[in-house]
Amino acid sequence: MTHTHHRRGDRASLEGDYIILAMTARGHNDQGAAPKLKRVLEICAKHKPVNMGNMTAEQSLCMARGVSIEEITRKTTSKGIIHAVYANKESARRALKEIKEADLGISIVVTGIFDEIFHMADELDITQPRTVNISLGILGNTKRLPPEANLEILTMCGHGLVSKQLVKEQLTRVRTHKATAQQAATELARQCVCGIFNPARAAQLIEKYAEMTNPDS
Repeated sequence: MTHTHHRRGDRASLEGDYIILAMTARGHNDQGAAPKLKRVLEICAKHKPVNMGNMTAEQSLCMARGVSIEEITRKTTSKGIIHAVYANKESARRALKEIKEADLGISIVVTGIFDEIFHMADELDITQPRTVNISLGILGNTKRLPPEANLEILTMCGHGLVSKQLVKEQLTRVRTHKATAQQAATELARQCVCGIFNPARAAQLIEKYAEMTNPDS
């Protein structure tokens, strides 16, 4: 899976952004997997995620859209792809530790700063990650990209459902005191249907960039 892996930003910002994703392999271990995925969600929910989601072909449910963790868990099926977003490493580490101890046989993907993730894995005696994915950035005519300030927010939705115009609008609303940074971040997070958008980090970025005089920054 790669839709969680293209986050942009400096280290200080990305240290507040960790994602745990769990899913089954279709046709391999998805039979009867719903209770296992629900258990992963229950574990993740215990460790204070700032967003959670459950995405299938039939529905997309996430905290940022006002769906309760209980409903997200209840409606999880064996074909669900579930996500939990944490604003600090320790919360993610505790969740991953408990998932490992549960030994459910479900594929787990953890996204974050590489050395932090590998240190976390060493602490939890996870010695053989099956796969490591690295984002190589954006290639091509990068002059057509939105400003970096926008990209740091936009790339938190791996399916590109947060528009640059909405980011610009929310920055303007905060700059003109029509909304708080948290309100703006919540509105942006609602656009991301799978629940990997980090509203806590988005609020920090919005506060930072709303202070700039250039509205396109």
